[in-house]
Amino acid sequence: MNIIENIFGEVCKTLFPIHEEVYLGNSKSSISICTLSSIHLLKDIANSELMNNIALVGRLLSENKGIDSIIRYVNSNPFMKTIILCGQEVLGHKPGYSLLALYKNGIDSTGRIINSSSPDPVLNVSSNEVQKFRSKVRIINKIGVTDLEEITNLVQSIKD
Repeated sequence: MNIIENIFGEVCKTLFPIHEEVYLGNSKSSISICTLSSIHLLKDIANSELMNNIALVGRLLSENKGIDSIIRYVNSNPFMKTIILCGQEVLGHKPGYSLLALYKNGIDSTGRIINSSSPDPVLNVSSNEVQKFRSKVRIINKIGVTDLEEITNLVQSIKD
């Protein structure tokens, strides 16, 4: 089944290209924002004064490679403490809910996110990297929130 999924994935990339986008802000901030599939929210945040108060804003479209990237970024950034998870969830893949399941439950011996309902929540990072991530960062679940003012107020309420 993985061969068919890989072929379908490559066809989708060609027919429906989705550019991965991350915008860097204040490198000393301990806060990052993940807008899941909400491209308009991503652009609104990237073009706002909020960038002075956050390390970065980016999207999360997959329950595996995308989460691997988040774990590596958080573990390599000495300042990172908080991820605000907002925007609309990616239907079918549910990477936001997989990230929350990872944060709560970790991974099993095969790298699969425990209690994830996503179709392929298997990570390539090590269990040590996952444990470091889980102990280092907190995730604020605001899945479904797309209001820039609400997110701005939340960021302002967080103490670095």
